[in-house]
Amino acid sequence: MQRLGGQLRLVPGAVIGWDMSAALALAEALGVNRLIAAETLPEIEAVMVRRLNEQMETYQDG
Repeated sequence: MQRLGGQLRLVPGAVIGWDMSAALALAEALGVNRLIAAETLPEIEAVMVRRLNEQMETYQDG
């Protein structure tokens, strides 16, 4: 997941997710089963989006 930092999809003021094509290609290059990656990445992405947006909101309010 840390290797996907450069694949963030952004709009002004918010993170909206990962570039899933790039994420799946990276998983495949690393030898991760594509089916497992396709099943798990969206759930992990949702947590990442929520947390990063919370951090950005806290930073902007602080």
